[in-house]
Amino acid sequence: MRHAMPPTASDRRRRRRLVTGLGAAGAAGAVTALVAVLVPSASAATLLSEDFEDGASGWSKSGGTWSVVTDGSKVYQQAKADSELARVFAGETSWTDYSVQAKVKPITLGKGLAGIAARASSASNMYRLALTSAGKAELQSVKGSAVSVLGSVAVSNLTAWHTLRIDASGSTVTGYVDGTKVAAGTGTLAGAGRVGLITSYASASFDDVAVNPVTAAPATPPVTASASKTATAAPSASKTATASPSASKTATASPSASKTATASPSASKSATAAPTPTATATSGSGTSPTAAWPTATSSKPVTATIPVSGTLDGGNVRYYGSGALGGDGQDEGQDPIFKLADGAVLKNVILGAPAADGVHCSGSCTLINVWWENVGEDAATFKGGASATYTVDGGGARSADDKVFQHNGGGTLTIKNFQVSDFGKLYRSCGNCSTQHKRAVVVQNVIATAPAKSLVGVNANYGDTATLSKITIVGDDKLDICVRFTGNNTGKEPTKIGSGPDGVTCKYSESDVTFK
Repeated sequence: MRHAMPPTASDRRRRRRLVTGLGAAGAAGAVTALVAVLVPSASAATLLSEDFEDGASGWSKSGGTWSVVTDGSKVYQQAKADSELARVFAGETSWTDYSVQAKVKPITLGKGLAGIAARASSASNMYRLALTSAGKAELQSVKGSAVSVLGSVAVSNLTAWHTLRIDASGSTVTGYVDGTKVAAGTGTLAGAGRVGLITSYASASFDDVAVNPVTAAPATPPVTASASKTATAAPSASKTATASPSASKTATASPSASKTATASPSASKSATAAPTPTATATSGSGTSPTAAWPTATSSKPVTATIPVSGTLDGGNVRYYGSGALGGDGQDEGQDPIFKLADGAVLKNVILGAPAADGVHCSGSCTLINVWWENVGEDAATFKGGASATYTVDGGGARSADDKVFQHNGGGTLTIKNFQVSDFGKLYRSCGNCSTQHKRAVVVQNVIATAPAKSLVGVNANYGDTATLSKITIVGDDKLDICVRFTGNNTGKEPTKIGSGPDGVTCKYSESDVTFK
């Protein structure tokens, strides 16, 4: 029994626990060829226990409007029902075999869904278990815009609290709603990733998130209590420890929605396990767009923007936002991880998640072999004057909900030898900045992999130009390569006026683009 009397404030702070470093070692148990039912190990250390009583500072956001509110107790709520995708993530990208459980209460479902995610390797690649407007709980495999349903069960009273759980071990992924098995399937996505809470065209509340290692066992899943916030499977509804899993606010030895004890002391929520050093710093010009993504030599949290003048060679260290920089949503005006002075060079750097607003260039700058594992608001923003020159040479970016490179100032940006996947736009000349400029972009030797919305967007009315060559598009033979807009300086959304080569604004020919 952890608490025999009402918990103190310090006790409540100890409830949220995160143990880092569950990597390949988490899969040490043999996985048989038979499809086994995965059950959380009650004896293993809890990786994460979150009741939101002390806020949600350890969660990184991507879309939506999230806040901690009171609904009987403190819960985490996403209130923007018209948001296409709203997600928050916690945990480590190295987590492999685990069970994630949370209580979910849809407020409005509309035509959308609300649920939990496991093995989220990016903002749009994950397994998710969601309550849907069709009156079902669905276990889904999500890879960009491609969603595969692994199975579903009917759910009554959708706007009540329901307990959702995903167990992932090896290649087997299993989902449960209120103790009922939804589906089990063989996963083809990344075998590791963070946990998440998600909505799409819906608003919802979330509470009592628990993450624990899992072991494979030929047993049926344990029956949990109803989705009530107060019911328990044990005779008593008190706030003392019980041995049976439930959806109550009690502490348990299994990975339930525990409000109190965790199985063992663990690292703080901001800690990140440093990957094994395997890569070394490179030098010279950027890598080929077909180069393998580098392995980080170590990881470093960043709580305040790092100024760069001269040259910073990161030696493939992973930098990620923490504290005030611990967000990866789409809010404008965020601070960057790096701010480059005029003429600065940033090279051999990995930006992990959350990446805040990436890199800002105050004037001319050069980025060599810079990699964005999960783009936050933007990967890089260029703010120099009319004569500024910016170069992005080598490197790559993944999972950009909107723009990768944002051009707010004047001058010319060259993007070469670069790879990008799962993105909105590779480049955008600001369509509604209060101060507008004539801008130019040169894109050469770039591989772009769908899903994506377009490659570049420019403002024809301000004299922008886009010159493209050696472009390879993978997975979408109808992707808009160059989109022309009428920009403005009033803050309104710019108007799209056309796309494709025109020899004036969009300078390329069909032979400059290869579709695969």
